[in-house]
Amino acid sequence: MPTSDPLVIVRYLDIVLVVLAAPFVVLMDGPVLGYAVGAAAWIFTRVVGALIERHARTKDFKAQIAWNFGVLMGRVWVVGIAILVVGRAGDREDGLMAALLALVAFTIYLATSLILRPSERNPQRS
Repeated sequence: MPTSDPLVIVRYLDIVLVVLAAPFVVLMDGPVLGYAVGAAAWIFTRVVGALIERHARTKDFKAQIAWNFGVLMGRVWVVGIAILVVGRAGDREDGLMAALLALVAFTIYLATSLILRPSERNPQRS
């Protein structure tokens, strides 16, 4: 079993793009508060979700499904509440920025996970 993941950049492409978009939001005088809260919520839930999913792999099949479903629901709630809070605490543009950031990050996450999941289920034997 390899110690390093050759697809780590693809696996975490959503986080990479969220971080790389920060200078453009600041330079274009976008809603920085909404971006910061949206990015923090996304990155936090993504990292915690990855840790919990890694822990769930040591469990039986039913426990894996329960853990993964719990992670999914928890991530949705945390990001959704962050969007609502920043939209109410800041301007409407801040809430819109956080929501758009979450939408783009989720789209990238979904696409990369759909591409990578089949290779995770059927590891190649050498």
